[in-house]
Amino acid sequence: MGFDSLLGNPRLKENLAAGAGRGKTSHCYLISGPAGSGKKTLARLLAAAILCEGENKPCLSCSHCRKVMADTHPDFITVTDPKHTKILVEQVRRIREDVFIRPNEGSKKIYLFAQDIRDEGLNALLKVLEEPPSYGVFMLLTEHPEQILTTVRSRSTELRLQALPEDTLRQALSRDFPDADPQTLNAAIFRSGGYLGQAKAYLSGGTGLSPETVAFCKSFASGDSLELLQVTVPMEKWKRDKVSTELGVWLELVQQALLYRSGVTAVLPLAREMALARRPEELLDAAKLLRKSIHYALSNVNCATVMWHLYWALK
Repeated sequence: MGFDSLLGNPRLKENLAAGAGRGKTSHCYLISGPAGSGKKTLARLLAAAILCEGENKPCLSCSHCRKVMADTHPDFITVTDPKHTKILVEQVRRIREDVFIRPNEGSKKIYLFAQDIRDEGLNALLKVLEEPPSYGVFMLLTEHPEQILTTVRSRSTELRLQALPEDTLRQALSRDFPDADPQTLNAAIFRSGGYLGQAKAYLSGGTGLSPETVAFCKSFASGDSLELLQVTVPMEKWKRDKVSTELGVWLELVQQALLYRSGVTAVLPLAREMALARRPEELLDAAKLLRKSIHYALSNVNCATVMWHLYWALK
């Protein structure tokens, strides 16, 4: 089986398979790529390869491989912090202490940091990266490797995931979404930038977008001010980074609607709906307003003020 379940990236997979075959393991991997590029898939396959007892690593059939792929292996520990956008230093310190407890079943003890880590947490992790126990392995997932501390990057093996060729992406999507119409499939491929996870997000459940985004698009397209109010008011209590991210998705869809008006057909159904319901100048004004609202949110303007202003301007 090897690394075949990770699409594309042939040279990366070849190098990892060769290293796994020789038992060559880095003590820290920095796995980078945009959202939906397969970082978690690669991390899980790599962890399976490191712990694998078969010949073609990862064999995906031995006990260690099966447990890693099912997220039940006691020596493959995923670290996340659902309450924060980045992992805090306190959690890193607990992991730093835990790593000196020897593995339960395997030859290695692997920690997967599935979120970015704050700089102070990276500094705390650096202390163990400088003198790690022989069995300790760390995997750091990130969309922005350039933002990782240089001292940490210099002690890591970086694995950078690449975009998939269009034919590979189309084949995978056609298999997983056989009922998707050609226009929607083209939209997913066009907007994904070549990354399977992003394309699947576009196609899953109709859009793969948040309920707030779907409600915004429909209320803006229909001109239903009450529905728009029901979307924006709860968002007044959100944190600024969450508001700015959500508004960024709205801006992207409005821009897609403008593209559709100019003849680009590869856009999402919600964007087509707005394009058919709104005049080009209305879409352009909405895009400008959303861009300004994102700027306000990132400039520490109160979220209630941002959303109230956005509602009244769009209304």
